Amino acid sequence: MRIGFLSHLDDNLWLFRLPIMRELLTRGNEVFAVAPRGKRWEAFAQEGIQPIDYAIARRSLNPLKERQAVGAIYRAIAPLKLDILHTFTAKPNIYGTFAGRRAKIPVIYNLVEGLGSYYVEEDLRSRIMRRMIEQLYKKAFSLSDGCVFVNRDDPAYMIGRGIIDPAKVTIIRSVGVDTRLFSPDAVDTDAVARLRAELSPDGRPIVMMVARAIWHKGVAEFYEAAERLGQKAVFVLVGGTDTGNPSCADETFLRAGAVKWLGERDEMVTLTATADIYVLPTFYREGVPRTLLEAASMGKPLVATDVVGCREVVEDGVNGYLVPPRDGAKLAAAIDILLADPLKRQRFGVASRRKAVREFDVKQVVQHYMKLYESACVS
Repeated sequence: MRIGFLSHLDDNLWLFRLPIMRELLTRGNEVFAVAPRGKRWEAFAQEGIQPIDYAIARRSLNPLKERQAVGAIYRAIAPLKLDILHTFTAKPNIYGTFAGRRAKIPVIYNLVEGLGSYYVEEDLRSRIMRRMIEQLYKKAFSLSDGCVFVNRDDPAYMIGRGIIDPAKVTIIRSVGVDTRLFSPDAVDTDAVARLRAELSPDGRPIVMMVARAIWHKGVAEFYEAAERLGQKAVFVLVGGTDTGNPSCADETFLRAGAVKWLGERDEMVTLTATADIYVLPTFYREGVPRTLLEAASMGKPLVATDVVGCREVVEDGVNGYLVPPRDGAKLAAAIDILLADPLKRQRFGVASRRKAVREFDVKQVVQHYMKLYESACVS
């Protein structure tokens, strides 16, 4: 079987699809990473995955450029003679489906991992963009063979609006998490101790948030909670800015508040292990946040907003708390409950680890995809 994975970033395929691609390779399939050439290019080749380049403007709304994007994808995938094309993120989902049908690829799957920023705000531009995206998705879904969703809310929304046929919906919850890597038993305890001493020299609990530094992720509310709770804990934000994003947080703000902003970091296992409480106050329409899964797998008590995606991981009162979005005061109150009760933190952490292993282990997720692809070939 020849299967192509199409995205607008090679990083997206590397970070979120690599376990699936590796399993396909072990089963004797040919695998192609179709994305604009980026920093993962050579790494794909070393894995035995064939990288295929094409050009796309991530944020362009120019109709001429959009038509050019469909043509660029077609020229990239047509010579590959694929049996299956799987597309990821909005533009590749839509344009890749159009191009894939033109290339006569037998089976095309899409994947919707959250609905994105246009579903956060209610301004005129956001409403217009939502309508446009939904019209394009309706056309793409009518042409593709099915779509994978990572949570239960997004397909319910699209079915309710008549955008997708319920028979074309498959739910595979999240991209999964490597529960062996993100494990309390697998960390370098010396490295964790050194980092804890660096972040909290006086031994206060560490409250951590890992996310892109954009307002939609709840950065302002996290900083407000830190101000409200004062010296009760050390608040740490891990994540770089996204300067092309209109919701990007201002670096002056990030450096001036009561939070230690670390920027983008690589040592995520060690960083996650240092947290006493993990927080994600997003009001973005998430798929299933990977950082929330990593914290759960590491056995951390969680505080997140009661929004799409977060509800898949956090069971209120079982492994954490769900709070209303855009409410720094209630976020602070939930964190304060956990700061005051170490036994509850421990109990919630055990429940988080159990849930991650039972429901979100990456091996289980990969097997769901194998069944999907195998069923396509049989049919």
